[in-house]
Amino acid sequence: MSKFPSTLCATLTGLALAFPALADPYGLGRAAAPDEIAAWDLDVAPDGTGLPEGQGSVADGEVLFSDNCAACHGEFAEGIGNWPKLAGGDGTLANQDPVKTVGSFWPYLSTAWDYVHRSMPFGNAQSLSADEVYAITAYILYSNFLVEDDFVLSRANFTEVEMPNADGFFPDDRAETEYARWRGEPCMTACKDSVKITMKATVLDVTPDETATGAEATAATPDAATPDVDPTQEGATEDSGTQQTALDPALVAAGEKVFGKCRACHQVGEDAKNRVGPQLNGIVGRPVAAVDGFNYSAAMADAGGVWDADHLAQFLKNPKATIKGTKMAFAGLKKEDDLRAVITYLESVSDQ
Repeated sequence: MSKFPSTLCATLTGLALAFPALADPYGLGRAAAPDEIAAWDLDVAPDGTGLPEGQGSVADGEVLFSDNCAACHGEFAEGIGNWPKLAGGDGTLANQDPVKTVGSFWPYLSTAWDYVHRSMPFGNAQSLSADEVYAITAYILYSNFLVEDDFVLSRANFTEVEMPNADGFFPDDRAETEYARWRGEPCMTACKDSVKITMKATVLDVTPDETATGAEATAATPDAATPDVDPTQEGATEDSGTQQTALDPALVAAGEKVFGKCRACHQVGEDAKNRVGPQLNGIVGRPVAAVDGFNYSAAMADAGGVWDADHLAQFLKNPKATIKGTKMAFAGLKKEDDLRAVITYLESVSDQ
């Protein structure tokens, strides 16, 4: 599994070196520089090839996991909501609904290290040092009862860790056993007696519902009939307790796209619920940590203040620097245009 990227990189390297000869007549391309190839060649093989020097303890990993991973995966790697469990599932692989975790399913420790290194934490990938990745991986192993609490993972002892499902996979023999069946004429009609949908992603609650409702529908359809409001006139900003301030439809639409980065943890709209993060209906102007039923971190609960546009912009630009100790792992929005757009979009989503 993990060997494939190395093979791919080697193939791409060979193509890159040969490419100028093919491209010269067209004046396109150049040979990839060694540092460019190295930037892509990050994978780690099951035998430890590709691992950098470094080490990390279970104790250090527990702190790092809490700061960077627990918001989605739980303090004990048990998973929160739809975010995957990283621990548990021992003995479930033969079940109809197996629990596939690092401890129960993954055959190679290199896959876990590699994934954390290249893809995590969510929204801030490749921000962890090699030592931090070793420590987090050690804590995940500890959460699966595969190592003791005083364990220190390093490049030197990496291949000594035995994964429970190391022998649970078999060679890919489809070239010999199945490919011949795929070479004939494809069936285009009446291929099965009946077709039955057994499960939908929306039932599993892993696919965001993009159907616009309420304020979202209004924002997404600028041509909808809306009253012309002059914000300079008396009463323009308030009418029977509802917001009447005119918002730029184009900016609202742009903000909705930016909010796509937030949907994994936050919901808005008529049926919005608390997930990894609280629902954000009516957040602009709302006191910090004020959503009923959501378990805020101590840092957020004690922060105080109100989510006005300025405070939101500061927090969304750099969450961890604005409220130290927040469990929000997202690195922040760096573009001022994105900040302005998403706050305008959140202003358009009234408290349901």
